[in-house]
Amino acid sequence: MRKVLLVALLAATSLSTAAYANGKKIGVSWASFQEERWKIDEAAMKAAIEAAGDTYISADAQSSSEKQLNDVDALISQGANVLIINAWDKDAIGPAIEKAAAEGIPVIGYDRLIEDNRTFYLTFDNIQVGKIIATEVMKAQPKGNYAIIKGDPGDPNAGFLLQGMMSVIGDAVKKGDIKIVGESFSDGWKPENAQKNMEQILTANNNKVDAVLAENDGMAGGAAAALAAQGLTVPLGGQDGDKAAINRVARGTQTVSVWKDSRALGKAAGEIAAALGEGTAMDKIPNVVKFSDGPKKIEMNAILLTPTALTKDTLNLAIDGGHITKAEACEGAMPDVAACK
Repeated sequence: MRKVLLVALLAATSLSTAAYANGKKIGVSWASFQEERWKIDEAAMKAAIEAAGDTYISADAQSSSEKQLNDVDALISQGANVLIINAWDKDAIGPAIEKAAAEGIPVIGYDRLIEDNRTFYLTFDNIQVGKIIATEVMKAQPKGNYAIIKGDPGDPNAGFLLQGMMSVIGDAVKKGDIKIVGESFSDGWKPENAQKNMEQILTANNNKVDAVLAENDGMAGGAAAALAAQGLTVPLGGQDGDKAAINRVARGTQTVSVWKDSRALGKAAGEIAAALGEGTAMDKIPNVVKFSDGPKKIEMNAILLTPTALTKDTLNLAIDGGHITKAEACEGAMPDVAACK
């Protein structure tokens, strides 16, 4: 049974940063900066860290597990008092967690699960993200041939997203109303890999694909390119709130982008790091819950934020929230997009 408390607003996870102003070094190890959103996360995280009187130091693993281990070593050598790790590979990161634990350095697993109870898990509810993607696409296409474009096989989020999707479409699949005609992992979450996967699915099915569930917006873009090359536009879902995806929603070539406000997640990470650096126990962080939905069912301290569905009827949420300008969102928009009128 899931024991997850959904936190809808940034304020719900806000900690008093002034109380933790301690001059610590917060080391951040990024898996890869290929997705647009990580720069948004970083800006919010860095601002929160500096607001707490701490120093932000970071490294980019550039999609390499080996480099990420070396990066963490380097961050520890630079005097990091707390580590925030956006893991490239959930299993390969293990030696870094062991070293941090040996040094007494708290670790926050940022947006990607590191299934170790010595790590604090901070993310959005990715099962819910998968549910939203599938729900919105199924509204547009309740029956027919579905393709599922999954993320990297080494990232637990790919499994969480699929779990959420299947909880929505599973009954229709059993009844035969929906047929999954293709399901592929895309190494590195890369759009070009997703595009190749989509091309192969289209070829194998003589272009008879009625809907696509993509596990992020970059891959949705790859799928959209493959569809467009065949003159097809079908209901398509993704997540991350990428600006290009939001514009595709306005244009009608993507049905939904699930927006996980990276500013909220980054800010929460900086505040939690400040608290841990001051010596606050993980289970004493405000709004903490117990999470045990990972593959190994290890119980961890966690905070999960609530995502937002962006459809042609709700694009105003991203515009009003300052995530994207009206001009960026609405270029070439369909006439029925209320936010673009």
